[in-house]
Amino acid sequence: MALTTVWFILIAVLWAGYFLLEGFDFGVGLLLPVLGRDERERRLLINTIGPVWDGNEVWLLVAGGATFAAFPEWYATLFSGFYLPLLLILVALILRGLAFEYRGKVDSPQWRKRWDVAIIGGSLVPALLWGVAFGNIVRGVPINADHEYVGGFFNLLNPYALLGGLTTLSLFALHGAVFLALKTDGDMRARAGRLAFRLSLPAVALAGGFLLWTQLTHDDPWGWTLSAAAAVALVLAIPAARTGREGWAFLATGATLVLAVAALFVTLFPDVMPTTLAGGQGLTVDNASSSPYTLKVMTWVAVCFTPIVLAYQSWTYWVFRRRLRVEQIPAGHS
Repeated sequence: MALTTVWFILIAVLWAGYFLLEGFDFGVGLLLPVLGRDERERRLLINTIGPVWDGNEVWLLVAGGATFAAFPEWYATLFSGFYLPLLLILVALILRGLAFEYRGKVDSPQWRKRWDVAIIGGSLVPALLWGVAFGNIVRGVPINADHEYVGGFFNLLNPYALLGGLTTLSLFALHGAVFLALKTDGDMRARAGRLAFRLSLPAVALAGGFLLWTQLTHDDPWGWTLSAAAAVALVLAIPAARTGREGWAFLATGATLVLAVAALFVTLFPDVMPTTLAGGQGLTVDNASSSPYTLKVMTWVAVCFTPIVLAYQSWTYWVFRRRLRVEQIPAGHS
């Protein structure tokens, strides 16, 4: 297998891991005003992701770095053409990270309320815009013969991409609700489970419509297979969430995200950014890649360091595996 194909697959794996792990982080932030009825409950929700949220973002950094090193033409065209939405995502992630760190620094309800808004907005914007971005990558954008994006911001707001944004938003909210049901106990566990069941219905409709639209447009056999598997996993999450089997529900929603990302990348291959211009030239794994020597060095680096990253992140989840209860949160300011 050519190294260009290997790195295309590795980048797909990194994005799948990012959506799997950061997806429930975004979901918890989105559900903060829904499930957090008072200060102690909001602190409980934040504590469920407190030890892991920044580690989950490592997958995004590695995915971006791998794209820059392995496919510099793809990286350049993507970040120049999608500059505004990617900037909005970056600002939202920065504000969200600041909110987690500074929310408890001042004993003031108004102070905490402002940072809660930053957590909600910092989760909503990326959850929506990542779907819009990937929808446009799969659909294609106006790229000329010099591999330059020649469209505007509103070219990105087409119906297909907006449906992709609503799909990721609904899936992340569902994934977050299932995670909260898995990570908490008592009344919060029951409420999160009921909310997960209610969120599963629109998630099925939106994700099913988006994946069906994708495959009807591209008609890729492997894409059909992976999309069908993602749909089955999502449907299986509904009875698991309803009957309180949070572990199985979390596996199902996680599998849905991973399989959906795999379906998009399989459908995209061998392109990395197709063009919608008649006289343009889209980007492929061949014309957008680095030199073979660069890819070879990157492969050895990945072989050496990827197991270390997976080991320490797995250890983190194992250490903080216990359920949390609102009674464990001190009543006073912390």
